[in-house]
Amino acid sequence: MPPYTYLHTSVTKRTEVRHRVEPSGLHRQITDGASLVLDALDKLHPGVQALAEALERHFRTDVQANLYASWHPTEAFGIHWHVRDVVVVQLEGSKRWNLYGPTRTDPLRVDVETPTKPEGPPVAEVVLQAGDMLYVPRGWWHAVAATEGRSLHLTCGLTPATGYHLLLWLAGQLLHSPVLRANAPIVGGPAERTAYAEALLKEVVEALHPQVVAEFAASLDARAPGRPAPSLPYIGDVPADPGLVLSLTTARAALEGADGAVVLRAAGHEWEFTPMVRCALERLVSGARLTLGELAERAGITLDQAAGLATELVARDAAVSRR
Repeated sequence: MPPYTYLHTSVTKRTEVRHRVEPSGLHRQITDGASLVLDALDKLHPGVQALAEALERHFRTDVQANLYASWHPTEAFGIHWHVRDVVVVQLEGSKRWNLYGPTRTDPLRVDVETPTKPEGPPVAEVVLQAGDMLYVPRGWWHAVAATEGRSLHLTCGLTPATGYHLLLWLAGQLLHSPVLRANAPIVGGPAERTAYAEALLKEVVEALHPQVVAEFAASLDARAPGRPAPSLPYIGDVPADPGLVLSLTTARAALEGADGAVVLRAAGHEWEFTPMVRCALERLVSGARLTLGELAERAGITLDQAAGLATELVARDAAVSRR
């Protein structure tokens, strides 16, 4: 809906543009059949954040959870499809999902073709009650409406990592190659162009070894920023306070062993620790929150050393420390 129908816009003395909801306008839109959508609720609500992080930890992908509230049996969005796989959680009331299936296999946001609308009746009709969950694959057309009264549900979108994304990543990995960095023979003759294409093919084929998918997945995990947050009021070193709580800001942190050391990869950074701290780091990577006292005890290190470890992770936006 046009924002001016339910928002009031003002400019502050610092020339900031602010939007304030006008309840009467919002009520009119809802009365006329509109649904209320709160995007990225996982960034605002601790419980929804925990759900999103659990999905991220399991599926190793970024997750955004949107909240949808409906008051009328109106298909607010009509028949549509998503560019992500989605996990739907019905929280209150009930909602009818008419599922039509895909008309293009695994469509992308930026694609060479647009999926055509399906014809005929839905292949399935599912009514979700409070507490029910539904998985809808990417590209599946669907139409949704509340059955009666109010309905509240979460849609958790799972960001896909496709072969297209793998090849983009692989191109970056191959930047060390003189062949890839060389100018393509745009104005060269047929023989020069063929030789260049064959050399490029050789580089790419060698790079597509059996472990390339695992390496791509590890790279995605290592670079995932998670949900960084400030550790106020501690803006410098984390104090050696046994009651301070430390938690990682990304659910996709990875812990590996290498040559007798423990390697932690999180939020685009990498640290190497002695094996004695593995037990404590495993707890953090699993999503647990540890006090500095617990961290020191589990890792077999001093409280000052635990504070130093926490300071390093917080300084790289990989962790947050709070009372």
